[in-house]
Amino acid sequence: MLSVWIVAGRALTSRRCYIVPAMETLPRQIGPFRVLRHLGRGGMADVFLAVAHGASGFERRVAVKTLLPALQGDPDYERALIDEARIAARFHHRNLVQVHDLGVAQGTYWVRMDLVEGTDLATLLTRAPLPAPLALFIAEEVAAALAYLHALRGDDGRPMGIVHRDVSPANVLLSRDGEVRLGDFGIARSTLRAEVTQGGVRKGKYAYMSPEQVRGEALSAASDRFSFGVTLHEVLTGARPFDGDGPVEVMERVREALPPPMTGVDEDLAALVRTCLAQDPAGRFADTGALVDALGEARHRRPRAGAATLAKVVSA
Repeated sequence: MLSVWIVAGRALTSRRCYIVPAMETLPRQIGPFRVLRHLGRGGMADVFLAVAHGASGFERRVAVKTLLPALQGDPDYERALIDEARIAARFHHRNLVQVHDLGVAQGTYWVRMDLVEGTDLATLLTRAPLPAPLALFIAEEVAAALAYLHALRGDDGRPMGIVHRDVSPANVLLSRDGEVRLGDFGIARSTLRAEVTQGGVRKGKYAYMSPEQVRGEALSAASDRFSFGVTLHEVLTGARPFDGDGPVEVMERVREALPPPMTGVDEDLAALVRTCLAQDPAGRFADTGALVDALGEARHRRPRAGAATLAKVVSA
């Protein structure tokens, strides 16, 4: 599945390479939504900027996702879209992209989501390096979103065991108001689901995968903490720790997970990143709440940066 993000009225795709056909004629209506324009296309879905209408002239701009025309009616892909919407609909956190509705109109399933207007972290990193205080603000917000996901419980009170599986800069949305949102739950899954992902199938972006994800093993929240560490390393240094010439070399370096050099990075931050990037999941932070606490302590040792600072950078 290819990630598609709604940023500044356009869509950004993840770094996986897919070839998809050109957009067909723009639909004028998707279920109850009036379509304004096409925002982007991924390996499984189209995303549209649309308007939701209500009583007394109420209007709201939203993002609407539908399966690609060639996949509509395919029960496997429809089930994948439904699963994504059902999982994400349980989330209620300020640092997560909210999924509001799932519906079907004339045989076409649609998902209504928040429209986040701004940019994403991957794009922001192409402009200039981020100062440590701002990087830590963004990191703490993302970690808070992950901590919420990892702690989420089902109606029976049991942990749902949700693993995002695709934490990366392209999936961190930054609004013009200074909000930080983690999104793209297309490959997130709960360990309590009856369906089991096919063994050996690797999902996510290679450079941000954990060693256990590359090996096709069962994943836990510790895998997300590793991917978070890769992301934070990139934010602080401008480079990913395990890059190589092609996917095979990248995956081999991820499997080894040798501690990366972090020249020029403060030692407390370097130690935090290296803990996230431990080859053995047991060597990482005990839980994501502990990671949030460590980031908070690191922020307190530095000049403060927050939503107002981020808003200025995103809007520049």
